[in-house]
Amino acid sequence: MPSISARIPDDERDELEEVAALLGEDKSTTIRKALDEGLKELRIRVAVERYQTGEISVTEAARIAGVPLAEWLDICRERNLTTQLSAADLERDAEAARDL
Repeated sequence: MPSISARIPDDERDELEEVAALLGEDKSTTIRKALDEGLKELRIRVAVERYQTGEISVTEAARIAGVPLAEWLDICRERNLTTQLSAADLERDAEAARDL
């Protein structure tokens, strides 16, 4: 497994140590979990923003978010997202969903 290093402020280091202790894990494991969860949330945030502006389709949003289409639709419902897509865009998305 490759290694990376990063400089973090003292308060973030303290928080890392506290969370690692709460989880009963070493700092490296806690960092990997935090990075994984954070990257997933960042992908979803980008997908939400682009989907909400109509820049991307529902299938493209699911791809960017790194989730299956059904899970993306759950995210949309949970976040009360509305689409800015045209009827043609929606039909194309429906066709793509049927092909899955």
